[in-house]
Amino acid sequence: MSDPIPIVGRGYCYEDLKVGFRFRTHRRTVAEADLAAFVNLTWLTEELFTVEDDASRAIKGRPVPGALVYSFAEGLLLPTMQDTGLAFLNATLDVKGPTFVGDTLHVECEVIEARLTSKGDRGLVRSANQVKNQRGEVVLAYNPLRMLKRK
Repeated sequence: MSDPIPIVGRGYCYEDLKVGFRFRTHRRTVAEADLAAFVNLTWLTEELFTVEDDASRAIKGRPVPGALVYSFAEGLLLPTMQDTGLAFLNATLDVKGPTFVGDTLHVECEVIEARLTSKGDRGLVRSANQVKNQRGEVVLAYNPLRMLKRK
């Protein structure tokens, strides 16, 4: 029997992610429809996110929840762990600045920890992730620890 045809788009395995390895994702612009859908799905109905024209508001523009920014970041990162990611174990998360409707986001990652599990059949990888807007400003930083398949 011949070897199966490899599937295009498989994510990184544990062995691919050495400490110091860096990459960035594609970009994604936050649309008004994204804000409306996210607020409706999550019930994050804070008026800061649901009232379009509020002159008394300290933040001008259409801010989006930090949870939406984090969710977009994870979506942008999905191709890097497609078919190889086994578990999201933990992370610390820090919102560094506001994100608005119309902002274009991408994620820059650096592997900061990589080790085998106690059984040795899979690996644990922690990365330092920075979500940046179109001006290069870091709007969110987090450091997920993930369990990944080995080759």
